[in-house]
Amino acid sequence: MPAPSSSAPGAADGTRRRRRAPRAWLGALPLLVFAALCFGLPVGALLYGAVTRDDPATGATALTGEHLQRSLQGPYLTSLAGSVELSALTAVIATLLGTLIAQAVVTSRGGALRNAVLTASGVLANFGGIPLAFAFVATLGISGVVTRLGHLDSAGWNLYSFTGLAVIYLYFLVPLMVLVSVPALDGLRPQWREAAQNAGATSWQFWRHVGLPVLAPSLLGGFVLLFGSAFAAHATAAALVGGSVPLVTLKIADALSGNVLVGQENVALALSLDMIVIAGLVMAVYLPLQRRSTRWLH
Repeated sequence: MPAPSSSAPGAADGTRRRRRAPRAWLGALPLLVFAALCFGLPVGALLYGAVTRDDPATGATALTGEHLQRSLQGPYLTSLAGSVELSALTAVIATLLGTLIAQAVVTSRGGALRNAVLTASGVLANFGGIPLAFAFVATLGISGVVTRLGHLDSAGWNLYSFTGLAVIYLYFLVPLMVLVSVPALDGLRPQWREAAQNAGATSWQFWRHVGLPVLAPSLLGGFVLLFGSAFAAHATAAALVGGSVPLVTLKIADALSGNVLVGQENVALALSLDMIVIAGLVMAVYLPLQRRSTRWLH
């Protein structure tokens, strides 16, 4: 009588895993279909429009790199650089200010202050567009209330400039960073600070070797979120500065509407594709840093 094979249980387990694998994919199928419809189709349409050209005489469609080349030249390149500069600057400032405000809220003993700040942050983080532009025009514009009371015009203040637009962006980016930072700061255990103090570490040493490594993934994620929000903002800038400040979203709107030149819709699609590439590069830098920072937790 032959001895039973010792590999039979393992083979049976492998067969069960192979049978369960298709069932696991079925559970994720609705999410994959939703992502393909909401993200895949628009990106595919952008890519198709950015690399094709229709012959006006014959109506034939041919591949071309002309639109992508034009999107990286002249005023289009200037608008891309202006959007990146404005988004990076406001994201850095908002990350610092939002984290400091969140730390003050977390360490405060009053629950009323925490609830008030979080509620206000939730409202202000979603307050944008034309109403936000009008509010700043009424307060800090040329004839605004604060401008007249503080005589800001004599000090060189100009709301309709790069600096003024950065101040407006900070109005909704700082509250957004507060909402992102508070849960991360709540995750810092008091036992860690007590252990650091018992070991003779100063407050700076605690934040350098314990606090910042733990918060780094959340802070980096908050910066990426703020950068994306500022990079994609359109209505506030369009209502406030028009074309005086070169921004890629304004150039895309002008190209689609034909305000400057007619028939530039494909260039607008190429500019949109450039924005996706820039956002992808930011995420490509963020993800390795996040993985490196999370090693501290294990």
